[in-house]
Amino acid sequence: MASSKALRAAGLIIFRRVPQIQYLLLQTSYGQHHWTPPKGHVDPGESDLETALRETQEEAGLTTEHLNIVDNFKKVLEYSVRGRPKTVIYWLAELKNSDTPVVLSDEHQKFEWLWLEEACAYSGYQDMQEALRDAHSFLNTRNT
Repeated sequence: MASSKALRAAGLIIFRRVPQIQYLLLQTSYGQHHWTPPKGHVDPGESDLETALRETQEEAGLTTEHLNIVDNFKKVLEYSVRGRPKTVIYWLAELKNSDTPVVLSDEHQKFEWLWLEEACAYSGYQDMQEALRDAHSFLNTRNT
């Protein structure tokens, strides 16, 4: 019922080690030009992870060949957009080669690789900041 009206999206929190961890954020070319990891709406018949990978390829030009999905990390954000509930699922993915170029779609006008605190400041949303901090803590406790 209400869940059929809920918006569902998925994306990847992408990081690279140079050698410290940096996170990829994209700036939208519409609305308030907010900064976000690559993400998008789940298409019918598509799994959440398939959506995250497709959107990352569409928005940042990065494919599964460029990325390692990190096991055992998934973050679910729930908030309201124009009065409708929205769920966004993020996985964590490492860029295999830190020099791989990011190729933006017309949905975004700019991208940045940012240290954790910069990424949190850019994102502006408390739930996204918590997701980034959780990802960072998770990576720092994994000894990889």
